[in-house]
Amino acid sequence: MSEKKMSASRRHHLKSVILHIAFTWLEQEKADMAVTKQNHMSEHCSRPSQSGDQATLMDTCKKLNALIEKLDEERYDLESKVKKTDKEIEDLKFKVIDLAGVKKPALKKVRMSADAMLKALLGSKHTVNMELRANLKQVKKEVKEEPLEAVGDWRKNIEDKADRKKMFETS
Repeated sequence: MSEKKMSASRRHHLKSVILHIAFTWLEQEKADMAVTKQNHMSEHCSRPSQSGDQATLMDTCKKLNALIEKLDEERYDLESKVKKTDKEIEDLKFKVIDLAGVKKPALKKVRMSADAMLKALLGSKHTVNMELRANLKQVKKEVKEEPLEAVGDWRKNIEDKADRKKMFETS
């Protein structure tokens, strides 16, 4: 299918429609949350009776304070457990990193002259002028020259090899 560019006004209109739909969904979700909260409170929490004298009100306040303190202690215990486990997780992450080790990058091949290598190794203060090529030219491979008499007849060479073979077979 060919893709046609959407005009700016059409794109703006679609964005505004999507935003309006999202806004209505958020408003509906807020209203649903308020209704569920109200239903939960009506099921689990009875209406406090405000009738009676001051002593009964004081007793209910003391009971509520006791419940609040109990919940605070539980919350504190749970917070300390969470902090402890978070610290253990961090320690284990460090151990994993230590065990895995730091990956070293692959070495790159670098073309460098001998003078540059020596400068890098010895530092810039020590300058060593060494011409490797000149020194290499001085060392030449010796070419092994065989005398013409040694080449001789090829039949003689074969006979000598056969004699050697017989020598090993008889032993």
